[in-house]
Amino acid sequence: MLMGVFLALVIGVGFVMSQYYGNSGILYIAVAFSIVMNVSAYWFSDKVAIASAGAKPADEKEYLELHRIVENLAITAGLPKPRVYIINDAAPNAFASGRDAKHAVIAVTTGLLLTLDRPELEGVLAHELSHVGNRDILVMTVAVVLVGFLAVISDIALRMSMFGGNRDRDNKNPIMLIAVIAAMILAPIAAKLIQLAISRKREFLADASGALLTRYPDGLASALTKIGAYSAPMQRASSATAHLFISNPFGAQKAGAFVAKMFSTHPPMQERIAALRGMDI
Repeated sequence: MLMGVFLALVIGVGFVMSQYYGNSGILYIAVAFSIVMNVSAYWFSDKVAIASAGAKPADEKEYLELHRIVENLAITAGLPKPRVYIINDAAPNAFASGRDAKHAVIAVTTGLLLTLDRPELEGVLAHELSHVGNRDILVMTVAVVLVGFLAVISDIALRMSMFGGNRDRDNKNPIMLIAVIAAMILAPIAAKLIQLAISRKREFLADASGALLTRYPDGLASALTKIGAYSAPMQRASSATAHLFISNPFGAQKAGAFVAKMFSTHPPMQERIAALRGMDI
């Protein structure tokens, strides 16, 4: 439903622009461009995420136990073993990326390996594998690209409206002009809120799927407790890839509870832990 609203926003913005400027081609270009951007981002999602986080391949001899856990969980989940990467960062965190199960990657920080015991680490890795199995990488790639796309076309439309891009704008209905400007301002905000809502829902789903995979919800709940207690941000935190991590890479939220929840890529740790503790497996 949320993705449907998302796509409707893209088409709606393109439609408003095409009507205001009297050119139906704008709508077709908007839709075509969004599709091309989605395909490109989906195809190279793993490379972008790895480069952004500064992740390096995990040596199989040095990180033998990590590779064994990932392989065992992948077999249990019926998925190919993803490539395993290490991020040299004290903050305990992890992410999964890749365009499909055959091209998936899982990256963990050195801080995560030092902080968690084996059952907790299994819970985190099962969570990340669940993202792969649930096709969350595809969903979130589409969401991120659509947000960026809406922001770009809205900015272009606003500049054209305000700085003479439309020579006939004086002959237009002023109410229409106000409506167009309002749409250009509100559409990216609405799209961003939808993206964040999708991200939070997929985190809850991955938590539940990961707990079912290990048959031990307390392992992931305990891991989230430790991860949530670490308040410092990651060294290479990026808003472009923040939604991929199991925990917000920017550290503890500084805003109030309501604002933090609405504008965060992740649901509150307390809610995630409570949901896991309440699971009956």
